[in-house]
Amino acid sequence: MDRDRRTHAIIGAAMEVHRIVGPGHLEAVYQECLEIELKFRDIPFISQPRLEIFYKEQKLKNIMFLVSLFTTKF
Repeated sequence: MDRDRRTHAIIGAAMEVHRIVGPGHLEAVYQECLEIELKFRDIPFISQPRLEIFYKEQKLKNIMFLVSLFTTKF
C-alpha cells in the first residue's frame, strides 16, 4: 500500500509538470521542472545518477548507465 502512495505522488508530480509546461519541449526542460516539483512536494530523489553495469559479476569498463531521476524511499 505504501508503494502505491509513493507511485501516485511521483506520477502526480510528473502530470503537474506536463500540465504547466505542456508538450514539445526538450527532455532537459522537463527534467529540471520535475526536479523543482519533486522538491516542492518533498519527494527525495537523486538527479542523473550514474549506475555501473555488470556482466557475470564483472564491472564493464567505461560503460555506465545514466538515469534521469532516481527517487529514494520516502
